[in-house]
Amino acid sequence: MRIDCHVHLVGNGTGGTGCWYRPRGFTRLGAPLLLRAVGLPRSALTGDLDRLYAEQILRFVRESSLDAAVVLAQDEPYEENGAMIPNVGSFYVPNDFVLRLARDHREFLAAISIHPARRDALEELDRCVAAGAVMLKCLPNCQNIDWNNPRYTRFLERMAETGLILLAHTGSERTLPVLAPALASPRVLTRALEIGVTCIAAHCGTGMMVVDPDYFEVFVEMTRRFPRLYGDNSALACCNFRTRPGAIRRMTSEPELAGRILHGSDVPVPVSAAVLWALGMVPWRTWRETARVANPIERDAQIKRALGFGQGTCTKLGTLLRVPASRPA
Repeated sequence: MRIDCHVHLVGNGTGGTGCWYRPRGFTRLGAPLLLRAVGLPRSALTGDLDRLYAEQILRFVRESSLDAAVVLAQDEPYEENGAMIPNVGSFYVPNDFVLRLARDHREFLAAISIHPARRDALEELDRCVAAGAVMLKCLPNCQNIDWNNPRYTRFLERMAETGLILLAHTGSERTLPVLAPALASPRVLTRALEIGVTCIAAHCGTGMMVVDPDYFEVFVEMTRRFPRLYGDNSALACCNFRTRPGAIRRMTSEPELAGRILHGSDVPVPVSAAVLWALGMVPWRTWRETARVANPIERDAQIKRALGFGQGTCTKLGTLLRVPASRPA
């Protein structure tokens, strides 16, 4: 099965989904671009966004060269003591929304989001696993999650017992408010890996040029120590200056490292080969040909192939995922 492991959902709560979207500061400027990236009008922000967006993503997957996409929930940030940090997050996507979409559509796989400091964290984890979750998504630096905190040991042990994969943002973050910058390092996953959780370091720890620290070398070193650590190439075909030619070459040419890279798009972050062409990583023709591909999930897949990422980046995840008790036929 060929899978995009990193596709975001957004919604405004229409239809009783529980989603909300409240872009703050710089993210308010980017909201129209994110909608445009998935072919939706600006009016969708105040319309039936939940349904329109989910249907658009479903169509993109069905009309792409991939078979499925992991769709991501988004929890609130919390203090270590279990108190929610209010008025910080830019969007919220409840677990039940992604679980329902995955239950209704075989093209969707559910990545839940649970802050481990929540007082109901273990109960929610077991509930979501029973409902078919295959992954847990978090942004440690934005949600204030230090997975090395001993308080979260039992939660990680339960993840390891169930086979639930941990997909954690690493490296730069410029679309959401950052609460704990130090938690952008892949080292935040050390305790989870020691306990036996299979982890995916989203973006492989890469940082935006000049602006933010880059943790790619930390990620590479950790793959040598931990056989359960993988990275994804999400956002590496976007106009965000996260991409470094040397890092891409290593991801695609070093056999041991290439075997740890999974395919992800990061849609709705706009996908383009423009920066890659400017850096000399793809020819002009590739940039222009992929720019004509209206489907962003397929455009991203084509750009990644042009960069040298092999088919294994798309199929490896299928061998790692837990198999839910029931899946749509």
